[in-house]
Amino acid sequence: MNQTSVFDPVFYPYQFIFRIGTIYNDFRAVDASGTTKAYVKAKLFKLTEHVEVFSDETKSQLMYTINANKWLDFNTTYTFTQADGVHVGRVARKGWRSLWRAHYELYDEKDQQDLIIQEKNAWVKVGDAVLSEIPFLGILTGYFFNPTYTVKRPDGILVATFKKQASFFGRKFSLNQEAAFEPGEETRIQLGLMMMALLERRRG
Repeated sequence: MNQTSVFDPVFYPYQFIFRIGTIYNDFRAVDASGTTKAYVKAKLFKLTEHVEVFSDETKSQLMYTINANKWLDFNTTYTFTQADGVHVGRVARKGWRSLWRAHYELYDEKDQQDLIIQEKNAWVKVGDAVLSEIPFLGILTGYFFNPTYTVKRPDGILVATFKKQASFFGRKFSLNQEAAFEPGEETRIQLGLMMMALLERRRG
């Protein structure tokens, strides 16, 4: 049975806006109405990734945690857990595939794969990598190379799109709904993309 999301209803597009000028890897998730729906923060100085998802920046209400099962592994899995300890799914980064084009797989609470996140254009990643190695021009990658990711079911149905917005510091991502969500999908998509944004933000 799919778990009930503890996220408040979201009006799309849904934006992840990173904070600039802090030592933390954190961001706010804001919906189309301008309402903060979540505050996401990666804990520092951890050998494995540990991410906390709060209701807002006051951090008064913990909603989810996301934990890695390995340290610096190409095929690391990140598990989603509600604050009450209930497991609601996981996202797996497929390392060798992601060397060419970012590829992640989402699994439900029964460990059944139900969604695939994939970078739409692999050449954006190549261009970003090449330009970033050129002195002075490297800081412009965030304006010229902004990847788009598709979220699809195994049957190929497009459920959502996720795009990095143009900026010097990779500070904003936008999530758009493309089809009606099935039970549990919306929560897994949001949590999976939150984790992916923390990992992929370093590009550009």
